[in-house]
Amino acid sequence: MTNIKNGEEYIRMQKAAIASNPDCGNSHYNLAVGYLGQKKYEEAEKALHEAISCSPNLAEAYVQLGGICLQKGDLEGCLNYNKRAVQARAGFAEGWGNIGFVQMQLGNIDEAIPALEKAVRWNMKFLQAYATLANAYLAQGRVEESIETNLKIIKMEPNFPVAYNNLAIAYMEKGEFKQAIENADKAVELGYDVAPQILEELSAHRSPRTIPAAGVRAAMKTPQQR
Repeated sequence: MTNIKNGEEYIRMQKAAIASNPDCGNSHYNLAVGYLGQKKYEEAEKALHEAISCSPNLAEAYVQLGGICLQKGDLEGCLNYNKRAVQARAGFAEGWGNIGFVQMQLGNIDEAIPALEKAVRWNMKFLQAYATLANAYLAQGRVEESIETNLKIIKMEPNFPVAYNNLAIAYMEKGEFKQAIENADKAVELGYDVAPQILEELSAHRSPRTIPAAGVRAAMKTPQQR
């Protein structure tokens, strides 16, 4: 209840700010954020368009509109809004990261990689963009670059399970099963649902003493997308 009350108060504050200065794009944007917190997507979308009308270079507003498109399953709409975000601000890492993610979802790996490389260039701590880039490299057969990228992630965040899962897959591609097993086990240890087919393939390369109970349990769960 407290959070709901806080959200309503926040929205009232932004409406008051807009009433005193209707042309302030930031106030319209902040109002949209308040609506998004309450999952009022139609109201948020309207407020975001008002924000852009007042401040055409407000890159964050385009990204939020892209997020609303993604909620609707509209990948092309999401892609277009994020393209407008980076047109408004060339060095906007989040926009480039979202472009790369959507291009991956659309199967456009050649378009995804340059966008993701720009995302991590503008924000060298953008873990999710690094993880998506590592997947893109692997999908393009650039296994060594995928491994290198995942190792960068682990150096920044040692408990990022997706990186260990992706390393396991990359090492499997190279036939380096000892390293693959170590990374798959670490992903499981950190709570990641490694795909059962990966665990099954690796089991043929284990000695009986190296099969972790956690890995067996993970194999029984529904795997997350990798």
